[in-house]
Amino acid sequence: FGIHALLTVTVTLSRATATAWSEKDATGDVYPPLWDLAPENLLDFLVKDNKIVINAWNYQERLGVYKNLLNYSAKYFTAFGSQNSGNILWGLPLQHGWQFRTGRLADPSSVSSCGYKDGDLLCISVRSWWSCMNYYLAIIPFLGAVEAGLFGQLPYEIEILPPEERRADFCYSVANCRSRIPKLMDEWKAYFEVNNFTFIFIFSVSPETFSSFKLDDALRLMWRAHVASIAYALPRFQDRLKYLSHPEANFGEDWANAVDFIAATHFSTDFQTTNNFQAFLPQRMLVEGDVLPSISDFSPQQNKVLLSLRALHKANQLTGGLLLKLWQKAMSTEAGRKIGRKMIEDLVSS
Repeated sequence: FGIHALLTVTVTLSRATATAWSEKDATGDVYPPLWDLAPENLLDFLVKDNKIVINAWNYQERLGVYKNLLNYSAKYFTAFGSQNSGNILWGLPLQHGWQFRTGRLADPSSVSSCGYKDGDLLCISVRSWWSCMNYYLAIIPFLGAVEAGLFGQLPYEIEILPPEERRADFCYSVANCRSRIPKLMDEWKAYFEVNNFTFIFIFSVSPETFSSFKLDDALRLMWRAHVASIAYALPRFQDRLKYLSHPEANFGEDWANAVDFIAATHFSTDFQTTNNFQAFLPQRMLVEGDVLPSISDFSPQQNKVLLSLRALHKANQLTGGLLLKLWQKAMSTEAGRKIGRKMIEDLVSS
C-alpha cells in the first residue's frame, strides 16, 4: 500500500509540474534573481586582512557563492549541455532564488526590515527558517569545496561573516566547520574532491564513453551530502518555525521530508530539470487562512502538489518512517531508480 500511495503522489507531482513549467517557460524567468550581478570569481568578494570575506546574510553574496561553485565545477559537466546547463549543482541556486523571489528569506518576525522592499531587500534574515536551512546547503558545500581543492590554491583564506544574532548556530571557515561538523564537511568534500579517483574516473572520459552509471555515482554523492545537510539543520532550526504561519511551517517541513524521497531516486538537478520541477512551488509564503486544496490564488496544480506533499509527510510519520524505507529499498538499484525517473519524465513530457 505504501509504495502504491507514494507512486500516486509522484504521478500527481509530475502532471502538475508539466503544466506549471509550460506556464513558467513563457515568462523566461528561469535564472535566480540578480544572477548576472552575483560575484562570479572569489576575488570579486571583499578582500580584507589577507582574507576573502563573504557576507552570507546578503542574498547577492550568497548567490555568488553558488555562482562560483557552478563556474569552477563546469569542467566536469561539459558533456551534458551548453553553458554549464548540465551541472547538477543548479538545484541549489535555483532553490535559493525561489526563496528570495517569494519572500522566504526576509525576517518573518517583522521585527526588522531585513529582506523587505521598503527596507534592505538583499538582507537574509537569521530568523528565517528557510535561510538558516539554506546556509547548510550553500556555505557548507562551498567550504567543503574549498577544502577539497575545487578552487585550487587560494591566495587568501575564506572567512564567512556571522549574522547579528544566533551566531552559535553556524560555522564560518573551513577550520571552524571542520572542527564543529566534521561528518557533514566530509560528505561535501567527497562530492568535490578533485583528486579522488572516482571523480577523475567519472568526469575525465569523453562524451562517447560516458555512461549513465557514472553520472549516477555523481548524483549519489551529491544527494548523500544534500540529505546530510538537511538532517543536520532540521532539528537545529525547529525554533525558527514559530515565526511562520502554521500553513507555511507545515509546507517547509513537508518539503524537507519530500527531499528524502526525491534524493533516493538520484534525481538529476541540472538547470532545466530543476526548473521543470520547481515550477509547482508556491509563488508566495503561505498565511493563516490558506486551506489546501482551495488556496484561491494558487493554481489547481499547485494546490494538488502541496496537498500531496502534506499527505506524503503525514503518511511517512504515521508509518514511523517505514514509507521512506520502503521507497529507498525500491530505489536501491540503478534499475529501480531508472524506472522511477523514467516514469516521472514520461509524465512531465506528456
